[in-house]
Amino acid sequence: MPKELLCVGPERFEWGQYDEPALSGGQVRVRSEFGAAKHGTEIAIFKGYQKPRGRLDPVTKTFTHEEDTGPFRPFPVGNMTVGPVVEVGPEVAGVAEGDRVLFYGGFRPTHVAEAARCWKVPADLPWQSAVCLDPADFAMGAVRDGHVRVGDAVAFLGLGAIGLMGVQIAKAAGAYPVIASDPLPARRAAAVKVGADLALDPAACDVGLEIKKATANRGADVVIEYSGNVHAMQAALRGVAYGGTVVAGAYPPPYPAGLNFGAEAHVNIPQIVFSRSCSEPGRDHPRWTDQRVFEVCLRMLIDGTLRGQEVVAPVVPFADAAEHYPKIVTEPDAYIKLGITY
Repeated sequence: MPKELLCVGPERFEWGQYDEPALSGGQVRVRSEFGAAKHGTEIAIFKGYQKPRGRLDPVTKTFTHEEDTGPFRPFPVGNMTVGPVVEVGPEVAGVAEGDRVLFYGGFRPTHVAEAARCWKVPADLPWQSAVCLDPADFAMGAVRDGHVRVGDAVAFLGLGAIGLMGVQIAKAAGAYPVIASDPLPARRAAAVKVGADLALDPAACDVGLEIKKATANRGADVVIEYSGNVHAMQAALRGVAYGGTVVAGAYPPPYPAGLNFGAEAHVNIPQIVFSRSCSEPGRDHPRWTDQRVFEVCLRMLIDGTLRGQEVVAPVVPFADAAEHYPKIVTEPDAYIKLGITY
């Protein structure tokens, strides 16, 4: 039986086995060639800080405030996969055997996927760019929720995969300067490669003040915070322009005491916008839907406006996935977005 990589408990992995089911209507079987992890959401569960939020009530959309004390639910790690269709089930339209497709799927050598949730991708599209469709959708949502316009100064705090895609989207939107901040050197270097005009090390400078200096003391029209770090949020409030926008895109655990909504936040009077691209309906519903965001991002990846080669790093063989996955946490400077080859 083929194997897949499972998170079976906080910071615990095991190889599991799975069956190869027959295809039902609308399904295709795909042979995995490449894949990538989703560091933010997966790591939240992996590190265990998802459970204290409690359970979300689907009716009131409120959390219970009671820690989820139920048993840990093992889940397959890995987020997006690229590979050829090797079998087509009944009632499938638009996807044929041999097509190269992109879809949501974890680290395993084969997948049964819904054809309607597969995106056909050109043979010449680098797979690293393909698997960056997600995070590009979240970055697109954050840029749009921030109402970034041509000529706006934009700062990204937190240069994981979403932040690095956001830098590229903001550049494509005509923002200048695009300022990037992260304590990890490899991520700052990647940001410069994909178009950031200035990269700041929050461990070595006052990021909010440096944003002001880089914008003739106006501040950034839009600051997009994707680190989930309380100091980054404070820097966003310090560096945002008067009447500007702070986009809170991360999904952090509770901030510790010390976030100051006086001082610069009180003087700059920014608006704080929470962004989560996959929450529907979105702010621009019904014109913009999750599907439209994906379509726009995929077009930009295919035409080369957005690139994933600098974002997906390192790339390791599937057989070594269990060894490398924990290093996303223990060696973050070496792991921007873990890629897998089969």
